[in-house]
Order: sequence, then C-alpha cells, then structure tokens
Amino acid sequence: MPSARIKLAALNCEIIRPFFGLIMLATDISDAIELMFETGWTDGLPVVPPSESLVRRFVEITGRGGDELIAELPPLGGRATVERIAVNAVMAGCVPEHMPVIITALEAMMDDRFNLRGVMCSTGIHTPLLIVNGPIVKELDINGGYNCFGSGWRANATIGRAVKLALLNLGGAIPGETNKATFGHPGAYTYCVAEDEDANPWEPMHVELGFAPTDSTVSVFPAEAPHNIMYHASHSRNFLTVLADTMCTLGNVQMYVMGDTFVVIGPEHAKFLHRDGWNKRDIRQFLYEHARKPVRKLRQGGPPQGDSRRGHFWPRYIDADDDDQMVPVVRAPDRINIFVAGGAGGPHSAYLPGWGSRRVTRKIER
Repeated sequence: MPSARIKLAALNCEIIRPFFGLIMLATDISDAIELMFETGWTDGLPVVPPSESLVRRFVEITGRGGDELIAELPPLGGRATVERIAVNAVMAGCVPEHMPVIITALEAMMDDRFNLRGVMCSTGIHTPLLIVNGPIVKELDINGGYNCFGSGWRANATIGRAVKLALLNLGGAIPGETNKATFGHPGAYTYCVAEDEDANPWEPMHVELGFAPTDSTVSVFPAEAPHNIMYHASHSRNFLTVLADTMCTLGNVQMYVMGDTFVVIGPEHAKFLHRDGWNKRDIRQFLYEHARKPVRKLRQGGPPQGDSRRGHFWPRYIDADDDDQMVPVVRAPDRINIFVAGGAGGPHSAYLPGWGSRRVTRKIER
C-alpha cells in the first residue's frame, strides 16, 4: 500500500492515538500483526503491536515529553517525536533502555554531513550503519564479537531495526517510491554493531575522536554490506597491502564519490599490527597511499553519477585527463575510519565502502 504508507509517513494529521485504539480492538495478537501489515507500518517482517502502555514505558525512560520533536526526517519531513520513535522501537522488539541509542542515532543522521535525504533516496546499495562505543555497549549487551554483523543478538537486531522503521514509517523512505535503491541490502532491515573495545589494542574509536572513555557514543555512516578480507599469514605490511587492494576495486562507488569509508579490523589482525608497531594513524596513512587506482583504470568504470567529467568528486589536485594520475580512495587519510570488531578466532577483517557522506558521532545522553 505505497500511497497509504506515504500518507502515514507525511504525518500531517495525528495518527498515533487512533492507531492504539485499532490495536485494542484486535481480537488476538495475529489480528494486530495483520493490521500492521495492512496499514503499511512494517519493513516486511512481523512487528510487535505497539500498545499504549508499552509505548508509554518507552517514552518515560527517556525523561522527555512524548510530543518533543527530535527530527523532521527526510525525504517527506515526517515529524519524529519521542512518542512516534517509541512506537517504532516497540514494533522493532526493543526494550525501553534502547531508546537513548535510537534517539541519538536519528539526531546524528540529521547532521548535514551525513546527507540523510540523499542516503535514503539514492539508487545505491548503501544504508545507515550504527556503531556503538563506550560503557553502554556492555550495559545493553550490544555485540561486537563473533557474528557481530549477523543474527542472534537482540540489541543489535532491534536497535538497528527501530532506526530503520523510523526512517521508513516517519521519514517516508518507501522502497520503489521515494527510496530508489536499485538492489538495497539486508542491512536495510537492521545494521547495528559495537566496537569490541576489549579486543582493541589501540584507543577505542570514540576516544580517538575526542570523547572520554566513560562516554557512550553512537556513530552513523551510510555503508555497503561488509566486504570480507581474508588474510591467514601474520605479516603486517602484506596484510595492509591486501586490505588496500580490496578498498580500491573497480566498480566500487567509493573511488568515484569518495567521502568517508570504514575499515573493521578483526582481533587477530589487530594483534599482529599492534605487535609490529602500527598505530591507527600509520595504518590510515598506508591505506591512503596504497589504496589507489590510475585514472586510466577508473575511466573503465564510467563517469561518476553520469557526470561528463570523471573527476567531478575528486580532489582538485587530481587531473582527470592524466591517465597515469593515481586516485586515492578518500580525499585525506582521516576520512578512513577504523574500529576493531569480530570474532577472536578468525583471520578476517572487513571493509565498508561509503557513499560520499561523512561519519557523524554523537554522545548518548541518558
């Protein structure tokens, strides 16, 4: 029901309380779930019916008023109030304690550097990713270890899903209507992970960004699905060479539109990098210098976004007419973001190409 969903997402009239009434009229749980499908308030999977009492508990834990406006979410400018966000958090299967992470993530996405409207309406395969740091990771049991990008962890699954439901139901990012993703990817259901700070031999990502170790933060970034990097030896420079090659493949949108990008270093790889004296600044510099392709090769990928000039999104020092000019994967080394996650027993890391946006990190206020 695309037209009905767009009307709901626009939120030009009050729909929350009448909706509670419809749920109460449902004769059993299956009727309530089917009602959610009929009204278009799902991501294609069943949701938890948001009873008024449940939503009230989620609002109360925030210490805010239910009608407090958090954001007007693009593309349709739906009013994401605390109560409406709570409705989507309930439907996603969250617990009330998840609300501060969800609200902070939505606030972070409204930063102009993130370009949420572009992220949600593009034809690309990317979708917003949440990376959580700080004490709240253990408090909420957010997974940053084995299978951290996969299934099996309630906090990861439901926090990420609540954000995506809000973007769908309140922002109006309707697949095939306002959301023009050619393929999309499974992260459009939920995409939330924690950094494994215990396995990280360097500073955690949020501390590196200037936050205190006792702060809890959420970083948002429009990412593709993780690209696996397998490396079974323990030669640090060779590993970084393999990683750099993975980052600059032809057809990778990152090479054409740049912006930020993410590297997720697995614990096994982090160990020998640290053992050999590499810090994150050195790793970034190495990747910036080696994750490059010549203009000649990139021209085979066609002009970025149909622009007649292939260097439209590249730094000014890149001469798009010089076939031998080497084009880096990012504009500057600090655009390569690094965190440590994944299972401790496997020699794998991951690369998350971006879309042209910047990472945004916010402190979670509780």
